[in-house]
Amino acid sequence: MQIMTELPNSLEDAIAQSRVAVEAALADGCTRLQVEFLFPELKFMPVAEQFLPVFTEYDSRLKIFFADAGAAALARRNWADVPFQILDIGTGRAASLQTKIQPEDEIFLFIAPTSVEVPQLEKLCEVISDRPLVLLNPRLEDSGTVGIGYTARKIRDRFISTIESAYYLRPVDDQSALYRCYPGQWEVWLETGGEYQRIAELPTKPSGDELDLILMKGQAQTITDGTPARKPSVFKSLQRFLKALSS
Repeated sequence: MQIMTELPNSLEDAIAQSRVAVEAALADGCTRLQVEFLFPELKFMPVAEQFLPVFTEYDSRLKIFFADAGAAALARRNWADVPFQILDIGTGRAASLQTKIQPEDEIFLFIAPTSVEVPQLEKLCEVISDRPLVLLNPRLEDSGTVGIGYTARKIRDRFISTIESAYYLRPVDDQSALYRCYPGQWEVWLETGGEYQRIAELPTKPSGDELDLILMKGQAQTITDGTPARKPSVFKSLQRFLKALSS
């Protein structure tokens, strides 16, 4: 059955969609998932708080990891009286890894890990084994990371290849967006005449060049069809969405 989805109108809508997508992927037996809201200046803590209802049934069997000790301490302060344990990814020492992952832990949430933490993250995932885990807004493909060498990039790429994208939302520019909501396909959306329309569906995430070609064809088709040109005064739902996300 083909899944037809729509771009969200707000951050709350996007998070709600992502929760449904993750629940569907977990029900299908996926064990390594990621959810990505790729917007500048998006604060990950409020997003994480709205995302947590996905794990309500797991109670104390959920374990949450932040990239560093400071973020973990802040979460413990803000989320008082929660039943789950909050830790940081840490240094990756073998003894430390074994204490961070316990047999009674059933599911894991990693919040905003970066490419710097990938070696430790991969080691933790080896200990986790086939238990499910979710990466919320990871930044594992940050090519601008200072000091990341060839070996670290190989580890990162190898690790990323094991992860299923359950939810992905990224504005390409102020007229277009790349979107995926499991179990649907990857979708490219383009604004035409003040409204966003789906112009392509793909089974895999398009590369940068593929995406550029799709958008060029979509824009050319818009001109051929005589769709009114985009005007600065035209209301743009995605621009409003971006402003809400950055506020």
